[in-house]
Amino acid sequence: MKSPKNDVYTVSRLNGEVRQLLEGQLGRIWLNAEISNFAAPGSGHWYLTLKDNFSQIRCAMFKGRNQAVTFRPANGQQVLVKGNISVYEPRGDYQLIIESMLPAGDGLLAQQYEALKMKLAAEGLFASDTKRPLPTNIQKIGVVTSPTGAAIRDILHVLARRDSSIEVIIYPTPVQGTDAAKSICDAINLANARNEVDVLLVTRGGGSLEDLWSFNDEGLAHTIYNSGIPVVSAVGHEVDMTISDYVADLRAPTPSAGAELLSKDADNKAQKLLSQLSRLKQAWQHYQLKKQNQVQTVEHRLQKQDPQRRLQMYEQSFDEMQLRLQQAMQTKLHAYTLMQQNLSNRLANQSPQHRLTLEAQRLSYLSAKLNDAMDDKLKMSEQRLAHRAQQLETVSPLATLSRGYSITLTGEGKVVQSPSDTCVGDTLTTRLRDGSVTSTVVEVG
Repeated sequence: MKSPKNDVYTVSRLNGEVRQLLEGQLGRIWLNAEISNFAAPGSGHWYLTLKDNFSQIRCAMFKGRNQAVTFRPANGQQVLVKGNISVYEPRGDYQLIIESMLPAGDGLLAQQYEALKMKLAAEGLFASDTKRPLPTNIQKIGVVTSPTGAAIRDILHVLARRDSSIEVIIYPTPVQGTDAAKSICDAINLANARNEVDVLLVTRGGGSLEDLWSFNDEGLAHTIYNSGIPVVSAVGHEVDMTISDYVADLRAPTPSAGAELLSKDADNKAQKLLSQLSRLKQAWQHYQLKKQNQVQTVEHRLQKQDPQRRLQMYEQSFDEMQLRLQQAMQTKLHAYTLMQQNLSNRLANQSPQHRLTLEAQRLSYLSAKLNDAMDDKLKMSEQRLAHRAQQLETVSPLATLSRGYSITLTGEGKVVQSPSDTCVGDTLTTRLRDGSVTSTVVEVG
């Protein structure tokens, strides 16, 4: 219904009405997805995101519900959950409130089984007033099962012991595998086309849910329901319940019990007792199924008005703030850690020891450089000295003396260059290569 144009909403009112709309329209759903962002704060509630390759949705599973989960969820795990779509009003986010959670591999078949059971029950396939009574005088029994399984051997053994006059016609079919359900349908249709037996016994031995899955087929349920011949379902053990058990005219807990129901003993008391017990169990199961649907409907209506939902919303808001606070504290702590590391690095760079080490390295470098410069300077001075010595040697009077020349000096040490530099009676010294000679001037010419 559209609201009047002058009806102005508040945000709180809008989110509240959207929540009621989603909860009222969609109700409880099943969802198969991958877990991410899983968080379990101290309140005991679980918060997570469920996603596939293209989308994601936020989810909450409160403590009262998650205590029944038999495993610890982990990021990346594929799960199958059942829950109700709602709106977290403080943030305006729509979310899934999870009621139950199973690992995807274990829960998918169970979820499909429950969904099909609800669908067929709503269509009236399980109604007790549609069940046909078994013939009072059974002469021929048609057995729809595997001709090589243990079930057919047990059935033949029971019938031979209780009433050997009953004729058994086997309609062979696989009872496990991808094509088994279609083969069972074909066998039932063949028996109806031949119309040669009084009753049909659809049966197989026990096994896991996967092993019995062929008897949880929707097509098989309609085939049994539309059969013109009364059908007894005896699938698995007593604790096993399949769709074929619900839709059949009578359910037997085991293949042997099915044979007991369809044969007479001396007083026929066992047959009547087993038949009545089976019908009682079947009626009780239909009653339980009906009440279960009513309980779920009332529970869904109650959830809309339940004050616990408001309390859970407040708890979720508290948990969200707590998680945000923890994240903020971790972010702040990381920032302070980086700052401390930065200051430590800066302090280390300004440390006197660090500077002394740098100056010592610089001094060592300059000392080595000075020694190298002094060595180079000394080598250059030695080279110049050697060159000068060579030049001096070239012009030295000693070099002249070594070639046979001599130098004459006066008593005052002056070199005699001319006879006029001397007088008679002067004492002269003549310097030779390897010594000197002293003489007196007796004549100046």
